[in-house]
Amino acid sequence: MADPYDTSASRTSVLGPTLRFKGELHADEELLIKGQIEGSITHSQRITVCGEGVVKANIKAQTIVVEGTVEGDLQADKAIQIKDTARLKGNVHAPSVSIVEGAQFNGGVAMDVAKRSATTNTHSPRAAKADAAAK
Repeated sequence: MADPYDTSASRTSVLGPTLRFKGELHADEELLIKGQIEGSITHSQRITVCGEGVVKANIKAQTIVVEGTVEGDLQADKAIQIKDTARLKGNVHAPSVSIVEGAQFNGGVAMDVAKRSATTNTHSPRAAKADAAAK
């Protein structure tokens, strides 16, 4: 039987609801935050701030999903999703950003079109138009 934790992409860490962490957090597996974090988070995979999670930190990750409370700037290499239960105060920067109706969001949005078109089908008319506009 193969070890289910043999690659960082297949691991998930959960920071439980009673956990309180202050400082710099670095990780290489998927992370679910249900507790409270203050400081900074740098991550190479997906981070989800669950509904009960409270984060006062700048977050940098591949993909960021916000369902709970975040105060800080978010930067993702792929996408940021702000769910209807989210409360976010800070700026977001990613090639793809979605904000669901009902989310409480106070901040700015920056989307890097060049990164997004590089990761999608560059033969589509929409991607070609985005490439042309970026130049």
